[in-house]
Amino acid sequence: MPKRPLTLEDLDLPTGKKARLYRLLYKHGPGNGRLMILPIDQGLEHGPRDFFVNAESLNPEFQLRLALEGSFSAIAFQVGLAEKYLRAFAGKVPLILKINGKTEIPPDDEAFSPCNASVADAVRLGADAVGYTCYIGSPRQDDDFIQFGQVRRDAERAGLPLIMWAYPRGKFMEQKGGRDSLYAVDYAARVAQELGADVVKVNYPKVDEEKRALYPKEYRDLKLSKRELLEKVVASAGRTLTLMSGGSKRSDEELFDDVKVALEAGVTGFIFGRNMWQRRFGEALEVAAKITKMTQDVSRPVPSGKAALV
Repeated sequence: MPKRPLTLEDLDLPTGKKARLYRLLYKHGPGNGRLMILPIDQGLEHGPRDFFVNAESLNPEFQLRLALEGSFSAIAFQVGLAEKYLRAFAGKVPLILKINGKTEIPPDDEAFSPCNASVADAVRLGADAVGYTCYIGSPRQDDDFIQFGQVRRDAERAGLPLIMWAYPRGKFMEQKGGRDSLYAVDYAARVAQELGADVVKVNYPKVDEEKRALYPKEYRDLKLSKRELLEKVVASAGRTLTLMSGGSKRSDEELFDDVKVALEAGVTGFIFGRNMWQRRFGEALEVAAKITKMTQDVSRPVPSGKAALV
């Protein structure tokens, strides 16, 4: 049987955050307490190369139309794209404003993502949540935690949910088995809860037998299925809603299997970017519709007292 995912009733949230999360979870996207978010921050993080495979996707209006017609819960934009492209879709496509970011040009040995926008910008642009990338394990982690702490306090005052892109990075993480190991992803999920994120985005953990000897001893001998790996990550996130990242584009079979296993493990939803907008528009709509159906096939109760949250 699928694990029961968190609901709003499980979370002790102030009214503003709860109301905005309710809109994202029940009024937009798949509904039924699920999230399906379309991120388009890769232009900053990776440069234009990610758009080569589908030239139409270079124009952010492509992703906005996809988010609208594909019934996504929200789109995740950096501030410049939100200011330049969102106006015609305001109120139709909820916004998650990513307020920090970096380019891929410097190496990730000492990864750090500085803020280039603020919670005040998110309020001004009508965002329903703010997004923040935190590099767990980087030598710059102390700066990251301090910066995140300020963002968290600002989001609390504004009543905006805070989504952490929790990414293990840096030379020390590589010495412990790499950023995609269960140890790394599991730790990242726990850090998000410890630091006060309302929602955490993590990558799918992977087992690399060649690096197993580098894992901390508690993880070294674990032999877990794909579902069990994700269940452990969801448990470590605790009362923080868990979203799975799509990563680079892969086959439909792999993508849908990842969705199935993640839903069975109790995740709240998905942030799939390149797996969506690197496709032609019609194909992307078909994939989004199938994922939506998969989320709706796993029943979830609507929280009581919903009228007060609308």
